[in-house]
Amino acid sequence: MYNKYLRGDNEALEQLVIGYGDGLIGYAYCFLHDFAAAEDVMEDTFATLIVKRKRFVSRAPFEAYLFRIARNKCLDRLRKAKRETRLDESAELAAAANVEDDALKVVRDEKVYKSMLTLPRDYRTVLYLTYYQGFTADDIVSALGKNKKQVYNLLSRAKAALKQLLIKEGIGYEDL
Repeated sequence: MYNKYLRGDNEALEQLVIGYGDGLIGYAYCFLHDFAAAEDVMEDTFATLIVKRKRFVSRAPFEAYLFRIARNKCLDRLRKAKRETRLDESAELAAAANVEDDALKVVRDEKVYKSMLTLPRDYRTVLYLTYYQGFTADDIVSALGKNKKQVYNLLSRAKAALKQLLIKEGIGYEDL
């Protein structure tokens, strides 16, 4: 679809936004804990595609390329926020708790998602990409710039950490 856009088909860009927009917002939310900022990252990601109009040449799927752009945008925002002001952790958690329910429409189960958000960033990122975006290990390798062993280790540790959180919350892990 992206190659169609590069050839001048503006409807292809619209289809890309429709197809990947919500997923990018959910992914960015894992990093930022701010729905408005996550929407901005999604828009910035597509703006990068429009401005740079870079031909996509990779063995990795286009989705991995797109999510890597979004990841870099999130990290840039986090670095900028860190330079401007130190956010305390309680303010982040309060902001996450006040997000509207419809912002989480990409999430199958709100309790599991909220538990996942309390995990370290690398853990929640790899879980989100695996379970909510359907990425394979190879896709995650491309999106995160890690090697396969790192991705498998992260996923294993993230699952174990999430399982412990869900058990503490009284949520049946076996039902997932």
